Amino acid sequence: MALVTRDVAEVASALRRGGLAVYPTETFYGLGALARDVRAIGRLAASKLRPPGKPLPLVAADVDMAFGVWAGVPKAAAALAARFWPGPLTIVCAAAPGLPAEVGGGGTVGVRVPGSPVARELARLSGGALVSTSANVSGGPPVTRVSDLDPAIVAAVDAVLDGGPVPGGLPSTVVAVKGDALSLVRSGAVPWEDVVAVAAHPALPSGEG
Repeated sequence: MALVTRDVAEVASALRRGGLAVYPTETFYGLGALARDVRAIGRLAASKLRPPGKPLPLVAADVDMAFGVWAGVPKAAAALAARFWPGPLTIVCAAAPGLPAEVGGGGTVGVRVPGSPVARELARLSGGALVSTSANVSGGPPVTRVSDLDPAIVAAVDAVLDGGPVPGGLPSTVVAVKGDALSLVRSGAVPWEDVVAVAAHPALPSGEG
């Protein structure tokens, strides 16, 4: 039986021990594990009945943690992160070595710093970026409250972080960045034209450049 709690530290402890957890994001409830925990990632894929080869996006506590899952940070990716994080924009770049195949096996990985302060704090206390896939069996609807979770998901995880109802809406926009080239992977909460505008005219923080 999964622990259901409002205590972020308890859930972070479960993740550090190799557990799976459900937690709130700025849109829907997510299902996650530490991104570098190979065994936990395997459990997560099995619990969702997720098709093999489908990438697992990540969330991070802050920009430094997010950039740590990439092999390098293209200028356009840095500009997008500065403009849209925290928020619902997932940026896909070349993956850093050492990520499990289910996360970075295709050579790239998507990550965002989420708008939810609870999700950011969970990643911070867990000590690393977390997988953030929707907390539902593959093909099922995403959920906005703990009471709507599929019993199969609750049975498969070690902890559920109850952050109350979340707003739902559009999922995060997913954008791939390779060098100077951008491509839209999935439309979502951040309009594509806004992404293009920022990437075309990157405004670096004062003092950089």
